[in-house]
Formats: sequence, C-alpha cells, structure tokens
Amino acid sequence: MAWLRAVSSAAKLAVRRNLVQAGSYAKRARVLPSQNRYFHSTVYKPKAQAAPVPRPVPISRLTDSFLDGTSSFYIEELQRAWEADPNSVDESWDNFFRNFVGQAATSPGISGQTIQESMRLLLLVNAYQVNGHMKAQIDPLRLEEREIPDDLDPAFYGFTEADLDREFFLGVWSMAGFLSENRPVQTLRTILTRLEQAYCGSIGYEYMHIADREKCNWLRDKIETPTPRQYNQQRRVVILDRLIWSTQFENFLATKWTAAKRFGLEGGETLIPGMKEMFDRAADLGVETIVIGMSHRGRLNVLGNVVRKPLAQIFSEFSGGTKPVDEVGLYTGTGDVKYHLGTSYDRPTRGGKRIHLSLVANPSHLEAVDPVVMGKTRGKQYYSNDAERTKNLGVLIHGDGSFAGQGVVYETLHLSALPNYTTGGTIHIVVNNQVAFTTDPRSGRSSQYCTDVAKALNAPIFHVNGDDVEAVVHACELAAEWRQTFHSDVVVDIVCYRRFGHNEIDEPSFTQPKMYQVIRNHLSALEIYQKKLLESGQVEQEDIDRTHNKVSSILNEEFLNSKDYVPKRRDWLSAYWSGFKSPEQLSRVRNTGVKPEILKSVGKAISTLPENFKPHRAVKKIFEQRAQMIETGEGIDWALGEALAFATLLVEGNHVRLSGQDVERGTFSHRHAIIHDQETGEKYCPLDHVLMNQNEEMFTVSNSSLSEFAVLGFEMGYSMENPNSLVLWEAQFGDFANGAQVMFDQFLSSGESKWLRQAGLVVLLPHGCDGQGPEHSSARLERFLQMSDDNPYVIPEMDQTLRRQIQECNWQVVNVTTPANYFHALRRQIHRDFRKPLIVMAPKNLLRHKDCKSNLSEFDDVQGHPGFDKQGTRFKRLIKDHNVRSDLEEGIRRLVLCSGKVCYELDEERKKVSGNDVAICRIEQLCPFPYDLIQRELKRYPNAEIVWCQEEPMNMGAYNYIAPRLCTAMRALGRGTMEDIKYVGRAPSAATATGFYQVHVKEQTELVQKAMQPGPIKYPY
Repeated sequence: MAWLRAVSSAAKLAVRRNLVQAGSYAKRARVLPSQNRYFHSTVYKPKAQAAPVPRPVPISRLTDSFLDGTSSFYIEELQRAWEADPNSVDESWDNFFRNFVGQAATSPGISGQTIQESMRLLLLVNAYQVNGHMKAQIDPLRLEEREIPDDLDPAFYGFTEADLDREFFLGVWSMAGFLSENRPVQTLRTILTRLEQAYCGSIGYEYMHIADREKCNWLRDKIETPTPRQYNQQRRVVILDRLIWSTQFENFLATKWTAAKRFGLEGGETLIPGMKEMFDRAADLGVETIVIGMSHRGRLNVLGNVVRKPLAQIFSEFSGGTKPVDEVGLYTGTGDVKYHLGTSYDRPTRGGKRIHLSLVANPSHLEAVDPVVMGKTRGKQYYSNDAERTKNLGVLIHGDGSFAGQGVVYETLHLSALPNYTTGGTIHIVVNNQVAFTTDPRSGRSSQYCTDVAKALNAPIFHVNGDDVEAVVHACELAAEWRQTFHSDVVVDIVCYRRFGHNEIDEPSFTQPKMYQVIRNHLSALEIYQKKLLESGQVEQEDIDRTHNKVSSILNEEFLNSKDYVPKRRDWLSAYWSGFKSPEQLSRVRNTGVKPEILKSVGKAISTLPENFKPHRAVKKIFEQRAQMIETGEGIDWALGEALAFATLLVEGNHVRLSGQDVERGTFSHRHAIIHDQETGEKYCPLDHVLMNQNEEMFTVSNSSLSEFAVLGFEMGYSMENPNSLVLWEAQFGDFANGAQVMFDQFLSSGESKWLRQAGLVVLLPHGCDGQGPEHSSARLERFLQMSDDNPYVIPEMDQTLRRQIQECNWQVVNVTTPANYFHALRRQIHRDFRKPLIVMAPKNLLRHKDCKSNLSEFDDVQGHPGFDKQGTRFKRLIKDHNVRSDLEEGIRRLVLCSGKVCYELDEERKKVSGNDVAICRIEQLCPFPYDLIQRELKRYPNAEIVWCQEEPMNMGAYNYIAPRLCTAMRALGRGTMEDIKYVGRAPSAATATGFYQVHVKEQTELVQKAMQPGPIKYPY
C-alpha cells in the first residue's frame, strides 16, 4: 500500500478542505435507514473561519517526487506543468498523469473527473480494505453494536447521491484485485456495490496491517473478485452432509447423556465442515500430515467427524468405558476425561488423496497445547525431510477468551518465524463464542477483536459469521491456500455462539440473560443452510431427510456396538516407536560406555577449529584445552563431557537438539557450541562436523526467545515425535523454570499416565546455593520430587535382571556431580527400550571446579578401569565414598548422604578436620530412589550415624522426599526409624536463599562444619 500511504497527506487535506469550506464532521453514531445504503448520516458543525489557503508554489519548484505532495492545489499546478511540458515534473508524477489521462481519453463517459476526486475515490477504496470488516455482518446474533468508521461513508469524501451513476476512472499501477481490472471505468454505484460485497458481507478481512505488497495483492485478488464466491450443487451437497453430521452428533450425545459434560459445539457446528474443507484443500496443495491442538469445546465432534475416532469408542467412554482386557505389556495408565483425549487417523480427502491427522491430547489449561503442537509438527518435518515445510501442517483451535487472555498464545506466535522453531506457518481457528465461561468480551480483553494479538505477526485475519457455512468454508480454504503460499500464520475467527452454558449442565442466563434470550429463538446453522438450499432448488426435502436418516442410523448402530466395545491395544506408540516397551514390559539396563577409539576420534573433531577461523582468543584457549584433555585423557570438564555425549549419539545415528535461552554459548560461558569468527562474524558449530556430509539439522543447538512456557512446550512436542532423538531444554537459571510450571504439571510429569504418550525430554535446570541471591539459587528441586509417583513406603523389585523401577516411575530426577556421570545420564536416555523425562539439577560453579573432572577412561567400555562395574560402564545412581577400602567399614562413625555440589564442600571440610571416620556418599539419582545402593552403604557402615546434608532450606531441596524413603530402607535392615535420620542444612525459609553474600557464606560454612562436627548431631530434637 505504498502508493496510498504516499498520497494520504495530500488527498486528506484536499478532502477536508473541499467537502464544506466552513464545516467539520461530528462523529456519526449509526447508519440512518431512511438514507441511501451507501451514505451514512453526517452532522456538520459550523466553524468560526475557514482553513487557511496554502501559498502558491512556483512551477520551478514543482519537481519533487509523487511521494511528497502536500495539497490539492499542488497537484493541480503539477498537472498544468505536466500538460505544458511532461519533462518538467518528476518521473513518478509523469507516470501518474500519463496513466490517468491515457485511460480517461478512451472513456468519453467520464464527466469532469478531477485529480482530487480520483484521490478521494482511491482513499474510499482503501478505507474499505482497511476498515470494511467493521461493517461486515459477522455476528450471527446481531448483538454487537459497532460504530461504522466515518471513512466508509462516501459523503466523507465529498460524494453525493448525484454521483452514484457517474462513471469514474479507477486504475492503479502495481495493484491487484479490484483496482487492477482491465475495465477501470465504472459508476460509483458499481464500485460501492463491489466493495460492499467484498468487504462487508459474512466475512470481515483484516490484512492491511501487513507491510508486504505481494501478500496484500494476493489477498486482494482472492477477496475482490468480480463475482461472489459460488459453490456448485455437488459441493453444496457435501457441505450440507458434513453440517448434518456435525449437528446430529451433538444432538445424539445430548439425547443419550443428558446430564454429562461434553462441552458440545452447538452454535458453532460450522467448524466441522470448515475444517474438513480446509484439510481437503491443504491435501490438494501438498500437505500430507496435520497435527491438531484444541481445548475441550467441540473436541468430541472433531474427534468423531474430522479425525474419525471410532464412534463406538467415544460412546463407550461416555458410558464410563472399560479398561482394556488383560494383555501382555498393555499399560493403561490412570486415564483422563473423554474431552482431553487425542488420537490419530489416516483419512481420505475429497480430492482422492490420503492425509494423516493427529489430535494431540491436552489438559484443561486452555492454550497450553499450542507450543506442543508446533514442536511435534517441527519434529515431523525433520523426520520426513520436509525442508520446505509444505508437507506437515499444524492447526490450532482456540477459544475467544483464551486467545486474547492466555500469555502462552503470544509466546507461541512469537516462535513462528524463528529459524529453529518455525513450522512454515500455523493455521489458527478461533471458535468465538462471544463469551468466555461467564465473562463478556468487554471484561475479557482490551482490544476490538480477540484476534488482535496476531497482528503482531502480520498474520491475515478472517472474521466469519458462524451461521454462514459457505463463508466459513471459504475462509478456511483461503487460510489453507495462504499457508501453503506464504508459509506463515493465518487466523480464521469463526464468530458464533454457545447454545448452552460453559458445559451442558451450566445455566448461562445467570450472567448473559439478553444473549440467551436471543439464542433460544435463533435458528441453527443447519436450519439456515437447509432453508437456503431448498429455496435455491438445488436440494429437495427428500434428499435432506435421507441424509438425516442415514446419519441417525449410523449413530444408533455405533451406540449399540459401544455396549460390547472392548478397547484394543492402545495406539499409544506411533510408527517410529515400534518395539519400545510400556511400563509393564521389562527393559534391561544397557551399558552406555563408548569404545576408546570412537571417543578419541569424536573428541578430536569437536575440539578442532578450521584453520582460517578466528575465534575470540579466550574461546580459542578453551578449545586448545579441550584438545589437550582428549589427547591426555585426563581432566575432562563438564562442557566437554556433554559434548562427547552429543557427539557419540550423533555417530550412532541419533538426532540431538538443544534449545533454551543462551544455550549456544551457555549462561555461564562454558558450552561454546557455536563459535563466532571475530573478524567476519561467521559461525562455526564443531558438532555439525562429527560425521561426513552431516545433515545440518542432525545436531541443532539454538538460542530461544525469552520464553519458558512456550519453548519448553515446543521441545516437549518435538520429543514426542521420535524416540531416536535426544531433545534437551535448558533454563537460563533453574529458578526461571517455574514460568513453565503448567508444562511440568500437566504434560511432562503426568502425560504418559494420562494419555499413554512417552517422551524422553531432558530438562537442564542450573541449581545450587552459591551466593547469587534468591532468584539465582534454586531450580525448586522439591517440586519435581513432590510430583514423583514412586511409593516412599514400598521397596520395589531391585534385582538387576528384573528391575522396572524407572519404567514404572513418571520421570527421573538427578543431581549429578561428575562430567562422566552426566555423559552416561544423557546416553542412558537413548540406550534403553523406553522413554522417560529426565530432570537434571545442572551445576553452576562445578562447571569450572578443580575437582569436578573425569578421566576419559570413565567414558569408555574397557574392562578394568575404576568406573567399570561388573556389568560395564554406565550411569551411577549413587557414588560411594572415594575413601572406601572394603565392603565393611565398622570404624566409620557417621555416614553423610548428600546430593549435588555440597559433596565437594563437605569433602574439603573433612580434609581440614581430618575426619577420616566420616563417609560421604552422593545420591546422583534422587528419583526413583536407589534403595538397593542405599542399603549397600548402610550395610557397609553398620555403626554409623546417618545424616542427610543439603544446602537448601529444610522445606526445600530433597529432604522431604529423601527422609521417608531412607527410613523405609533403614527399617528393612533394622537400622532405625525416622528419628534416626539427622538433618544438616539451612532452616526453613520463605525465600530460596539469602540476598546477602556474607550471610550466605556464614550459613554455608556452618552447615558443612556441622556435618563434620565431632559430637553426635541432635537436630531437630
């Protein structure tokens, strides 16, 4: 729209001066029905004096650009100068006048059209393109009283009813749609009729906020067609059939289960034919897979009619359902309510193709599923080599209140164009009930529309009347075409209503009496469409009745079948997951060590930089030190241990993806996964060069936007797609992870149990009290342990060959203290027959701690080195005291159990006081609890006082999780009760840590000294 923006100042000045020299507009409140349909009531207020007339401008100075005009006199003078000598004006004005006069010369019907009228007419067209949606008939209930903008009134531009049958020239260069036609001379009446049809019907278009001429022109071509959209009889019959299915499905559920919550789609039934036509069009344009996310309203209808979940199964779930019959390895979990469940299905399209649909399971937390869908879609694109992002599509269905009100919506939209998060555009459908539970829009948002947040992305928005099924279908098809053409987000806002309350047993008239008075007497979308087709003669009543009877018959038949329905083996593992074990199938523990020659080879690759690359001198030194570590096999630090884990997994053919805030360098400047040339700015990623001709996405490390909720959700969805990938999300500090608490609570900790979906996502949360204050000390370890579902009073089967402890637990929580153990923890995620989330309390000061080092031999699988147990090299759930000399140490008076970096501080204090009669054991895996190894240590130190030491406050950290489980292990050996577990650590606190560094040092010193004190520890008694 550069051409219009360029002349806006000139033309608007001309308009306002020439309408009425001594008058001004007062705001118009409504359209007067007695007047012409194109003209709105306009009230004038006299002014004391007319506006000043601009000074004359000499012809010699009229050579500036078309873009800089400032008055209508100026334009007239330019025209006179151009007529005398075309070379006397700027080339842009020469083109304008040549175009205008040339066209007008062939059209003798034009009577005295002036430049000013041309400008006003162009501004009128622009006004419809910008604000026509304000006049569109998009509210099926006609309750909204919207003020129509003044600039949609022809009188605003000086046109009168006498001008309606005058012919006007309306041609503009570089323009599409209405303004680009071959017949630019039309009457004002024709122009206004066309504009009303295009912009003020059942669809209101918002797209002029998009600062891209190509995209706007594309939309104008689609919107401003000479004839309104028309569907032939065959298409209308299909649309009718789909609308009948949508409506009958809800009616059937309402009849059979009158008191059940089902969050039906009544009032928004046109969503179903809209979605089905959208998917058909998308398939025609190359889409093969669609991932859908939506909240509970209309979900059952989408499951049954769009995704094609068996109706008998849906009806069985309404009747209470039955758990699946006993079958080896059949894990049923705890289940979830029917309107949260997901499924997947391959369905044929109208064009004869097949498309795979999957509806992602979601909680009642509205919009929380949005980033999960995006992540799963991106994962599908990687594994199907969909580099153009045209084969896999994400579709999100929102509510009006949640789209405007939930922050995760914006966080997810914000990911849409980021290089390592984009999915090539998401289609957003808003089921706009015009009420959120009981909250009116004016109380639920500050913007005109619930979709205004999408304007930040330059996404086009189509507001459509939910009662006009053909308009809904058209908008949905247009959205599919936009996405496949421009690979960016698009929004369809279906303005409908909710025939019943928030759920079917809710009474909406308590809070919206006027709205529901209208709704009670309002015809359904199906009744409206049937009436339209009957009046047009395209469908007979017999045809309608036949379809109704067919649908009713099928629904009743499936209802009868549901009574005998026996759930089959759940579809919880997709194709990529074939062969993976459920929690009820034993998966044996595997070695995670790597051959020494492979370690040396990949170690050299990831510590070598190109010859001509010029890194920062400090980074260069780091890589030289890494090369030395690999060469000598000693002093491997945390960052190199992690890089070796990634590299060895890549060599084995696994995809590795790490994202989060500042992960490329690392919050603490330790990782340096991507290095920057200090002269050219060029980037280099050593882990991209582990294999010959390595796929550039095989290893992905990406700084994310400053979001926890959406980015963690994205990686959660990505990890669910394929088990042969190590997907990690790292928080900048563990303290900030609570910005994504919904993801941890509803998806990561409970998703497998509720929805039978495994995920192996790794979450890295920097944690540790090192004097950085209450917001940079704690990843809230206690919360993750509290959400763990292992029983503190039952010791599970711990035999090495029979142990299913991790499989039966909802996730793993570790607080690792050596680079080698971190290496094995990461590799263990892939080297097993199941997937389970891993929560890592990641270190901060251990990244450079002089004692936090490992030898390369601890990473390999050669028998004989210190890290090699009887079964091989693998993750150590507990690290015993490094002073251990035998299996029985009767002379040890105290056994201090701890986790995390405090073990190094305890060891330092032990050396100071020569506390050789104190043993320190580190519990590396907190959850599930290593009962067998704890009991091994309890037996080793039969006379020892048992102490739990932590640096976190007593009401935080691992204490309240460890104590009952440690007590259970002690009871089984006759070693005492809860009172025999001594606590050493900070006192209970509201804040995670003190903000005063000197206080921190004092507290830290006191707790390690207390753990080593000569006398018995009496706390808390």
